[in-house]
Amino acid sequence: MINQKGGVGKTTTTVNVSAALARMGNRVLILDLDPQAHATLHLGIHTDKRLGTVYDLLSDPDLDPSAVVTKSRPNLDIIASETDLAAVEGELSLKPDRTRRLRFALDRIAPDYDYIVLDCPPSLGLLTINALAASDEIIIPMQAHFLALQGVGKLLETVDRVTSKINPTLRVSGIVLCAHDLQASHTQEVVEDLRRFFRSAHATDKPWSGGRVFEPPIRRNIKLAESPSFGQTIFEYAPNAAGARDYRALAESIAATPQRRVEQPARAESPPPTIEVRTPEPAGATPEPGPCASSA
Repeated sequence: MINQKGGVGKTTTTVNVSAALARMGNRVLILDLDPQAHATLHLGIHTDKRLGTVYDLLSDPDLDPSAVVTKSRPNLDIIASETDLAAVEGELSLKPDRTRRLRFALDRIAPDYDYIVLDCPPSLGLLTINALAASDEIIIPMQAHFLALQGVGKLLETVDRVTSKINPTLRVSGIVLCAHDLQASHTQEVVEDLRRFFRSAHATDKPWSGGRVFEPPIRRNIKLAESPSFGQTIFEYAPNAAGARDYRALAESIAATPQRRVEQPARAESPPPTIEVRTPEPAGATPEPGPCASSA
């Protein structure tokens, strides 16, 4: 789960999709890569440095990953985060394996799980690059706003570079729409722009050629905002709320998507991706047809 913009529902999506997958009988591991440790807190886990965190996992390549796994719920484990994780980028900056530390660690523990879900920090630094190097597929949680499209373009440019130099098998599964207003015309326009963008990429070799806008969107729901303060998933806090229904259906949609792990040669760098978006008209202006190309 990745988006360099904060406050878009990334951690909420990480925790609740993972919890839903676990409730479906899958063995799931959450890896909290954000120094703010919000996924850890969301599950009611209080970081204990004596037990180890993701900081230890990245700092010590010889550490057994299972030694820092915390059992959270049935079928749902987590490798917790801590504020010290913010220093790891500087500590790894001169290491020759700095972009692959996480992949080497997760390769050792992957057979124990059906899904490993990484909650990335809201940045495109070394922690995020490690996540992209270790992942098979990425999902982008976002809110359907005009400016959010600019950030997605920047993110896809980074993904393109990672596939050409570090992880040629990385693919973009798609976008999850969070805090979604089904009735607003502006959000409907943004969603159509996203769908058009993915359709235009289907015949290409881009990492997002198989991407889509996931259904259903996650409706704005106050219960989703309240549940982290109780250290609970939405299924524990308000199992009948709209947020629980949406995340349950989203997890089923993700689980039904065939997982891809096709080795492909590294590609040469190409021009950055563009997402055609409608430019908002000033109040009182008469809209004119025609998109403007917006790129990272």
